[in-house]
Amino acid sequence: MEVLMGRRAARHRFVPHHYVFPGGRLDAADRASETRTRLRPQVQRALCSHCTPEMAHALAVAAARETFEETGLALGAEGSYELHHLDYWLRAITPSSSPIRFHARFFAAEGKHLSGTLRGNGELLDLDWRPVDACLKLPIVDVTEFILRRLAAGQGFGDVSLFSFRGARVVVSPRARPKP
Repeated sequence: MEVLMGRRAARHRFVPHHYVFPGGRLDAADRASETRTRLRPQVQRALCSHCTPEMAHALAVAAARETFEETGLALGAEGSYELHHLDYWLRAITPSSSPIRFHARFFAAEGKHLSGTLRGNGELLDLDWRPVDACLKLPIVDVTEFILRRLAAGQGFGDVSLFSFRGARVVVSPRARPKP
């Protein structure tokens, strides 16, 4: 299995020189963006365990938009977003002691659902598809390592909801089971 990663440029305040997955900030326009397809119901439900359906849609659009902006690869046909290809893995929150905080959601899509030509926009350097084991040898942050180790072990993310910290200790919270 290979994953798409790039190295953050030296000018970034948050984790410069570290390898990350494409992604980024939610923009106001993401909330109203039209898409060719919607999230699959199970993905929508998993995201809505901690946000509204409107926010779930916006987060998925942001993931697709940021991936296109940073890599030149569109989720589905170029110029539209086909959100039904997205899987939702987990959310992560930096420790309260961190000088730069984030509350990120991690999505994934198979490469066969991406169109376009891989090209960076300068935000991520050394952008490429890499074997998971090779990615584990790169400079990465703890949540990226957690995701890559689960992938290397053939584990999914259906049982994980949140990667966070309690003090300096990593806490992985289980996903709530749907009510019958």
